[in-house]
Amino acid sequence: MTMDRIDPSELSPRKMYRLLIGLVTPRPIAWVGTISPQGIPNLAPFSFFNGVAASPPTLVFSVSTRRDGSHKDTLRNIRDIPEFTVSTVSYAQAEQMNATAAELPYEESEFSYAHIEPIPSERIRPPRVSLAKVSMECVLHQLVPVGDGPLSATLVIGRIVLLHLENGVLDLQGEPDPQVLDHIGRLGGDSYCRMGERFSLKRP
Repeated sequence: MTMDRIDPSELSPRKMYRLLIGLVTPRPIAWVGTISPQGIPNLAPFSFFNGVAASPPTLVFSVSTRRDGSHKDTLRNIRDIPEFTVSTVSYAQAEQMNATAAELPYEESEFSYAHIEPIPSERIRPPRVSLAKVSMECVLHQLVPVGDGPLSATLVIGRIVLLHLENGVLDLQGEPDPQVLDHIGRLGGDSYCRMGERFSLKRP
């Protein structure tokens, strides 16, 4: 089998980014809610996202630096108020999630822009997405910078302090039902995928 060889040091950051998002697929989407010191709620999707640990329950998502070197509102808010919500994205919310990816002025809320109803959290200040089937209230554990300059990133590691699940998400055995969740995944470019065929493998 012949293989293409690519040296990342020979690619521009933009080219490397495009390559990564096309190869590391499908990626779950963290719909992250934060709040500014002025009380303005922010909502944005991030697809470099995953679970980290169960004890303590921990997740991570990555916030890339803009091409002009500035930091996104989500990271600015978490630095000021170290709390955030993570809502998952089902197929029914795909269009609204995509709308919250717009680059808005810092003083404008994506909740209002995308006509998404925020719902107050119980243990933290940032709101969560009312229409999400799963929402997690998180407190900041650690910020880990990776690289410098445009398209570098900061890993946001958060500890989950409360979960909200829509009725019916858990099956009779108390396990999340993938069909009910109907999560979408991020592919490269403008492409997404939806939950399709599944298969099982017994672990050795």
